[in-house]
Amino acid sequence: MTPQALRKALALAVQNNLPVIVKGRPGIGKSDIVAQVAADLSYELKISHPQVSDPTDFKGFPFPDKSGERATFLPFGDLADLIEAKQPTIAFLDDIGQAPPAVQAALMQLLLARRVNGHRVADCVTFVAATNRREDLAGVSGLLEPVKSRFAAIWELEVSLDEWCLWAVEHDLPAELIGFIRFRPNLLDDFKPSRDLVNSPSPRTIANVGKWLKAGGDSLPEGIFFETVKGAAGEAFAAEFMAFMKIYRKLPNIDLVLMNPDQAEVPDDAQTLYAICAALANRAKDTNFDRIVKYLDRIPQETRFGVELPVFAVKDAINRNRSLTRTKAFTEWCVKYGNEAL
Repeated sequence: MTPQALRKALALAVQNNLPVIVKGRPGIGKSDIVAQVAADLSYELKISHPQVSDPTDFKGFPFPDKSGERATFLPFGDLADLIEAKQPTIAFLDDIGQAPPAVQAALMQLLLARRVNGHRVADCVTFVAATNRREDLAGVSGLLEPVKSRFAAIWELEVSLDEWCLWAVEHDLPAELIGFIRFRPNLLDDFKPSRDLVNSPSPRTIANVGKWLKAGGDSLPEGIFFETVKGAAGEAFAAEFMAFMKIYRKLPNIDLVLMNPDQAEVPDDAQTLYAICAALANRAKDTNFDRIVKYLDRIPQETRFGVELPVFAVKDAINRNRSLTRTKAFTEWCVKYGNEAL
């Protein structure tokens, strides 16, 4: 399920009080999507981490009554908040697959009966869980069968290139990083489980590369910047990204391209074409979009990988500036390329 599809399905589940699990590789946005749905629906978000919890966190702590002859379980912390909740709330059980069996067993009553030791979870609370998979080497031991069956659905999140690029634009990640991922889409989700202390490319680690770029990391000496990118997303990613950055920095003057789109040089190698398309998408405005389209149309058919290059530039441009969809240039573009431009 892609992020947008999951977001829609999760919203429906939450509004109907159906508990669900989202599984997937580390760093692909499971927790972020749950938080987005909570914000979209104006729900409170209560995050618990069962992997570091004690069974008493989900069933209460035994405490003697005044007679000293009997005891009751007193809810505390997050459990008390879920029992006393007055506002619509998502109770998010993050990394549930790493939880010890005793903690999972303590959760069973909450998930099915919605009550534990005489205390009832408020009707406005919906349980949502997330977990990595066994093969991700994330410490997931699995879920007890009775726990799994208490969820209405188990969904697996997958990475979508276009949706990640839209997210990257919305979160102001650098244009050169988005252009590189368009050029090397396989690196967006090249997660390789390892017990070594190294990172590999994933949406989360690539976003961290973007943070370094925004912090001015590319102004560091080349060797230091390489080590920084390597530390964020792995050595293979760093090597390819550094090569792309060298090309990006040597692009023709974009202002000259915009001033004379009919005569400006059109590179003939893939890396430079992707870099210049990323730069044009970043600079697109209502006042220059017609010139950008003219330049994009000059990219030779044999070097545009079908219509992929011009289309990615237009998509990223309208993601950054939705007003471009009201221009004559965009209308003509859609007539020419049909649904591929949408």
